Formats: sequence, structure tokens, C-alpha cells
Amino acid sequence: MLKYVLSAHAEMVVKERSIRSEWLERTLERPEKTENDKMDPKLTHALGRISEHGNRVLRVVYNPGIDPVTIVTAYFDRAMRNKL
Repeated sequence: MLKYVLSAHAEMVVKERSIRSEWLERTLERPEKTENDKMDPKLTHALGRISEHGNRVLRVVYNPGIDPVTIVTAYFDRAMRNKL
């Protein structure tokens, strides 16, 4: 299991958006797609469909260069709905 922490912002939005920790872990450990962040080269985006949540695509933005990995934000990406 990947060791990670949530930033203060990520803690808040994960709670507000009812994103389960197992969804974050699954997306980080087995992403269907990864992307580099367009603004910050230190950040990576992991994307994965969450079958238990209507197959919506969860985007987890994190910094893999620090230990433990730090999740900056996470959200269901409507623009990626039919693209994975």
C-alpha cells in the first residue's frame, strides 16, 4: 500500500465531495491514466474510474517527489467522463 498524506486543502475537499480513502488509494496505486500538471512540474495527476460511483472519473493530484506522497486535491472530473 502506498503511503500518502492529504494536504489541508485535500482533507477539506475529500470530505466535502464524499471521496472515500479507498478510492484515493486505488487511483494512486492503479491509475488508468497519469498526466503531468500543466502549471507545476512537481505534481502528477492520477485518473481512474470509480465503478461504485457511477463510473465517474476521479482525478487525484499529488506530489510524488516527497515522502510520504502528498495529495494536493481530488475531484470527480466531468470532462473525462467518457474519455478513459
